[in-house]
Amino acid sequence: MTRVAGIDCGTNSIRLLVADCDPATGELVELDRRMTIVRLGQGVDRTGRLAPEALERTFAACREYAAVIKELGAERVRFVATSASRDAENRDDFVRGVVEILGVEPEVISGDQEAEFSFTGATKELTAHEHLERPFLVVDIGGGSTEFVVGDDHVRAARSVDVGCVRMTERHLVVDGVVTDPPSEEQIAAVRADIEAALDLASETVPLAEARTLVGLAGSVTTIAGIALGLPEYRSSEIHHSRISYGQVRAITERMLTATHDERAAIPVMHPGRVDVIGAGALVLLAIMERIGASEVVVSEHDILDGIAIKTAEDVAADRSR
Repeated sequence: MTRVAGIDCGTNSIRLLVADCDPATGELVELDRRMTIVRLGQGVDRTGRLAPEALERTFAACREYAAVIKELGAERVRFVATSASRDAENRDDFVRGVVEILGVEPEVISGDQEAEFSFTGATKELTAHEHLERPFLVVDIGGGSTEFVVGDDHVRAARSVDVGCVRMTERHLVVDGVVTDPPSEEQIAAVRADIEAALDLASETVPLAEARTLVGLAGSVTTIAGIALGLPEYRSSEIHHSRISYGQVRAITERMLTATHDERAAIPVMHPGRVDVIGAGALVLLAIMERIGASEVVVSEHDILDGIAIKTAEDVAADRSR
């Protein structure tokens, strides 16, 4: 087993996984997994730049993660940055800060690379479940983008599109700098129109209609699962591989879009940083399920972060064999 650390820095959150990994099988023994809402993508869709306060929130989380990595003694660290840092004019400020704190340069990966990591992390365990029909459609609903990947044991097609819970909220559900609470029917319709256009774009590359099992990743999906399960607190072990019906997703989406900020914040599984963006995230999932006619979504807590760790362990093994 090889001890590695993977960091996934997205538009809304930054996450750390330190694990012992068998590069031959992809088996992971988790030592530490944590997530911090930093909103790195705050305002990027409007300004094209990473805000100073967003950078500082992200760097504060990096300092915390650096201490954990040092304590656990990871052999190698890999830092993957996704949508927000791809889009920003001042991405060099972000890169310099990460290098100073963690000693590694963030890999600003493409949407297709992001999708491949997500598929590996999400499906490594699921391939052993004979009752789940192939091919899988893995959807990773992030803050700035959503990744679609169709595959069996390996990726067949992938596409990243620019609809995510933060981007859709900032683009359509914010008026004069304040999130509309709750949004109007016109605002919701504008979000839906963007999502439908993105699904049309994704379907040009990814055969969405061929999917037989929908696998949903990331915070919007896992939060919806926690609500559907009626959990008194966020319990990863109960959310992981839960199966949430289309009817449940539709009911929760309607609830999130009609509830007040305080009502959403009072939901036990709701992370404070997700309160204002969960409505848009739920709309993305609902639209996907309607587009492909999915009766349920299989929820995975293993995603791009696990894929990063597996790939990092494989790289270590390859270096040792040289």
